[in-house]
Amino acid sequence: MDARQDGRRRARRNEARVVPGWVAIVACLGALALAIVGPEAAAQPKPPAAAGDDSAEAADGDADEGDAEGEAPAKAPHGGYTSGLHPMPADAEVPLAWMPPGTSATPVPSDEIYPPQTLTIRFNHKKHVKGLKQTCKSCHGAAYTSGAVTDRLLPKPSETCDNCHDVDHSDLTQVKAGTNENGQCAYCHIGENAGSDGKVAPLVLPHANLRFPHAKHVSRNIKCSQCHGRVDRIELATRDQLPRMAGCFTCHNMSGAAQGEAKSDCDVCHVTRPDGRLVTAFATGDLLPPAWLHNAGHTPDWLERHRQIAANDSAFCGSCHSANYCTDCHDGKIRPRNVHPNDFLSMHPQAARQDNPRCVSCHQEQTFCADCHRRTGVARDAPSAARPTGRRFHPPPAEWTTAPRGAKHHAWEAERNLNACVSCHTERDCATCHATRGASGGQGLNPHPLGFESKCKTAFSRNPRPCLVCHQSSDRFVQRCQ
Repeated sequence: MDARQDGRRRARRNEARVVPGWVAIVACLGALALAIVGPEAAAQPKPPAAAGDDSAEAADGDADEGDAEGEAPAKAPHGGYTSGLHPMPADAEVPLAWMPPGTSATPVPSDEIYPPQTLTIRFNHKKHVKGLKQTCKSCHGAAYTSGAVTDRLLPKPSETCDNCHDVDHSDLTQVKAGTNENGQCAYCHIGENAGSDGKVAPLVLPHANLRFPHAKHVSRNIKCSQCHGRVDRIELATRDQLPRMAGCFTCHNMSGAAQGEAKSDCDVCHVTRPDGRLVTAFATGDLLPPAWLHNAGHTPDWLERHRQIAANDSAFCGSCHSANYCTDCHDGKIRPRNVHPNDFLSMHPQAARQDNPRCVSCHQEQTFCADCHRRTGVARDAPSAARPTGRRFHPPPAEWTTAPRGAKHHAWEAERNLNACVSCHTERDCATCHATRGASGGQGLNPHPLGFESKCKTAFSRNPRPCLVCHQSSDRFVQRCQ
């Protein structure tokens, strides 16, 4: 019994090892389907590159090391490259927040400070900084030790560009392009037939007309973005990313201890002449102050406004202009027609008596004024034929000179505006009456106000000459004031 049961168990185990035929057929069909569908499923197509992104251009600079020698150089995509040609894709406007500080006050850099450039390369800063994780120092390491604007701050191609691009710049007269797309001349250089016969269009970056040591700013922990804005977010950096003076004043216009060594004097940054005045004439035009600086913009109404700015801070004007520049206009040589109103000839006696405007700021009274008064016969020494009949320049002596002092006495006029007196009279005329009797026969009339003896020491210590016009050095009155 047991033997028969053991035989039946072995028979069932043998039957279990036999694979049914339909299972084998299904397995074969499945393998055939995988063989047909599998390769296409594994070779998924690469998603297309986004507009303005050159990630398809040589795959961010990665070259295939297994390229066979003699392989034909890669060609640029149809329609050319699109990124790195403008600050923003499709030449869109750069957000103000990404621009250098001070751009809101001065939207466009000064052509006199930053001469126009000719950019003949394309370069995507955002791609290198954000995508390739490069820093400013990776390409512009020279800026960290630069002491002058004449230093070269651009990267040297053989030391920087060749590290990632399939090209050899060791000899700039014989640049050797590789086979990879990122090593072709036209990959970075723009212009028709760039790289033909080993030639590319020259890159023109004139030096700024400034004094600017990058090293000093870097040593004070001033970041690149504090002067150049967010270059890491734009593609091509242009003149628009250069610093603005309004942004410089963030540090250079502080007061007290906060200012430190960041002085606000013009010659700290601007180039100067041997006499210390600023150089203002450049090939691109004349350097003029911006409107936001002391309201000194040289706009069409500047002729009317300049008097207020000059009165508030004449040293500011002297930063650019010499005294002769002002006097050439103000002394009458090239006098503008609108300095005085049309009827000023009849009104000027009142203005001269009030000394407003001040005549001597432009005119020499003893020549300009006296010559005219002599010709018209209103001067004391004018020819008798020129004097109008019955007219006097001064009121009668009873009112003008003799005592007692009245409202029209010359003493009040002299105290109010002595310049009007000296336009015709010399010191000797005054001393004839006011000098002490011992000096040239003066009448000894006291010209000093009440209480002058208590203040005469201060006046004598400042300038003793006016005192000695009337007084002798041994005069007892002078001795009291010494």
